[in-house]
Amino acid sequence: MYQLEEPIYFSVLLGIPVLALLFLLVLVWRRRTQDKFADSRLLKKLSPNRSIFKPILKFIVLSLALAFLSFALVNPKIGTKLETVKREGVDVVFALDVSKSMLAEDIAPNRMEKSKQLVTQIINSLAGDRIGIIGYAGSAFPQVPITTDFSSAKLFLSSMNTDMVSSQGTAITEAISLAQTYYNDEEQTNRVLFIISDGEDHEGNVASIVEDAKQLGIRIFTIGVGTEKGAQIPIKRNGVLQYYKRDQNNEPVITRLGIETLEEIASSANGEYIDGSNTKEVVEAVTAILNGMDKTEFEAKQFTDFKDQFQWFLAGALLLLALDVLLLERKTGWLKKLNLFNEGA
Repeated sequence: MYQLEEPIYFSVLLGIPVLALLFLLVLVWRRRTQDKFADSRLLKKLSPNRSIFKPILKFIVLSLALAFLSFALVNPKIGTKLETVKREGVDVVFALDVSKSMLAEDIAPNRMEKSKQLVTQIINSLAGDRIGIIGYAGSAFPQVPITTDFSSAKLFLSSMNTDMVSSQGTAITEAISLAQTYYNDEEQTNRVLFIISDGEDHEGNVASIVEDAKQLGIRIFTIGVGTEKGAQIPIKRNGVLQYYKRDQNNEPVITRLGIETLEEIASSANGEYIDGSNTKEVVEAVTAILNGMDKTEFEAKQFTDFKDQFQWFLAGALLLLALDVLLLERKTGWLKKLNLFNEGA
């Protein structure tokens, strides 16, 4: 098992093709300049020790040094110890509404970003629990399977947006149905589903699917994001407003928080509705809910004692840079005798 501490520094590798291009340009310029003053045979007599291979070798060494430096900056870490640890917690699944109505800006910065902030902060407050994430609009899709890897879950969460599902709508029923497949531990008695949505345009027979979830021991809590006053739905491109969404009659679409729908779903599944406007209050409410539940013990294998490996790559980069300095562009005596590259022909 390994970790990459700063993967952004892989961008340093982009310097290698830039160096290659500059190297080729210099070779072409040098060749043309030399041809203006002397032909190749005369040049060999004037510079008998000039090596054709050495400049290429120096470029290869410099490129390798840059690659090693990139890996040193990334700082890969290797897990040296695998342990099986026992954890106690609850299986928590988040179903996140990614329909276009979540672009409304009646709650800053908009409903979508606010929802991701809420889920992120809730995850940060968890300890030994397992989590999963579902996205839904006109249909539901699995985003993160049930896991104890909170870092990966937050990474996938951050990439969620309203363009992930082509069909629009709010298929809460599909999200609840998909969530039922997430709870893979039969011994887990406490199963929690948090639905984060504006509660608008829900489709299907919600009461029926909620009852099925209740029979499986799943408690559903809903978190409402938005305002009852509502707002228009801005359509942006690269952060620039293009237009506001309109209906078939060319009237501006006003999307409003459907509290009644979310309260009905929560009360039918032994849960409760939570106002999502204040992040701190939401986290406190969720923490209180989970702390009031019995924790199930389960085993999880994880790597511990991750050790930095950057020093090996840094040492390699320094060694290669030193070698590049020591390499001269004239022929080396003993290599000249071997004539490996037929330079004297």
